[in-house]
Amino acid sequence: MLRTQSVTQIATSRDDLLAFRINGEVSKDDMTAMAQYMNDVFDTEDRKVDMMLIFDRYDGAAAGASFSREAIKSRVKAVWNVNRYIVVGAPDKAEAMVETMGKVIPVKAETYDEEAAAWRAVGATAKAA
Repeated sequence: MLRTQSVTQIATSRDDLLAFRINGEVSKDDMTAMAQYMNDVFDTEDRKVDMMLIFDRYDGAAAGASFSREAIKSRVKAVWNVNRYIVVGAPDKAEAMVETMGKVIPVKAETYDEEAAAWRAVGATAKAA
């Protein structure tokens, strides 16, 4: 299970759903750790996965946080390894970007305002780790 200062993985009732809670400001170290984790998943899974990001008291990302080599590599791999990309409580700019990207890449991108609605949509629940 991944846990950094701002990113905490959530255990789920589905083994093909990777869920993460994002709190506070995401640093370059947070982003790199999550990207490395996802790259490992993409390199070992023989099927597509769903990803859920839950923004909870999100304070943005530090300048340059999403531009590490691992982060860029994971975004490219995600195009071929993620079936559904679910975002809960994203800031307005991020929500618009997710919805736009969902129209141009082969990933079903979805945004939700409420966490409960997202869990229902993916047919899963959070469970104790």
